[in-house]
Amino acid sequence: MSATTPQHLAAPALPAILPVPKERGRFAGFIYRHPTIFVGGVLIGLMILIALLAPYLGTKDPTALAPSKRTREPSALYWFGTDMLGRDVYSRTMYGSRVSLAVGFSVAVCASVLGTFIGLVAGFVRVLDAVVMRAMDGLMSIPPILLAIALMALTRASVQNVIVAISIAEFPRVSRLVRGLVLSLREQPYVEAAIASGTRVPAIIWKHILSNTLAPLMVQATFICASAMITEATLSFIGAGTPPTIPSWGNIMAEGRALWQVKPYIVFFPAIFLSITVLAVNLLGDGLRDALDPRLAKRL
Repeated sequence: MSATTPQHLAAPALPAILPVPKERGRFAGFIYRHPTIFVGGVLIGLMILIALLAPYLGTKDPTALAPSKRTREPSALYWFGTDMLGRDVYSRTMYGSRVSLAVGFSVAVCASVLGTFIGLVAGFVRVLDAVVMRAMDGLMSIPPILLAIALMALTRASVQNVIVAISIAEFPRVSRLVRGLVLSLREQPYVEAAIASGTRVPAIIWKHILSNTLAPLMVQATFICASAMITEATLSFIGAGTPPTIPSWGNIMAEGRALWQVKPYIVFFPAIFLSITVLAVNLLGDGLRDALDPRLAKRL
């Protein structure tokens, strides 16, 4: 017998264990450290999906009147019941997500862009700082909801006017945040070196200042988005926001408040959807704040 083992009698080689991709491991670790980002992101994604698929998820025309079927209890035919005009509350709630999300995201973008521009100018151009910030302080002295109501009283009810009114009420807070960041960043050595080397002010702002304000702005934008949804619902609830012909969570609750004690489902379902959406945005904002804060990141 040969000293060497025949090839066909050799023990089979064990399969090599495939390594887990680093990207997948990093993503799983990030989710493990920041579960609020995952939960908030999933809930927001679900609400966005509902808004996009509202024409397919809705079982009835949200504006169709049916007086003979008014105030029906939730059933297999009307999942969330009907309101005092016979309209399907479920379909109106699905379509209402479009208005609330559109207002929230639009206000977050508009307020962030306008507030960032004003904050950059006020923080870097010291001649304009006192004048601009005193104007922002004047706007911030008025509660956002009261300022939005006053602005809506001067215009007609529409989704576009609601976005403009809430954006005007929210952008002063962004400008003050950015201005404080700019005052801190402009004292950094690399910014002073850029100024000493003769770099133009727009280039300094774009390369050295703006890039370092993006993380706080993202967190602030999430909170503005949640606040804008609540403000829009409040405006619609008191009749100063979205027109009644356009279903939104606010005016659905407003139309059902007269029957709250006997038909609570008219108010309950849109209120639940609004609460979940606002909670999801706040969870995302809290998670981003923890993830983007270098001091908290070191602890984790």
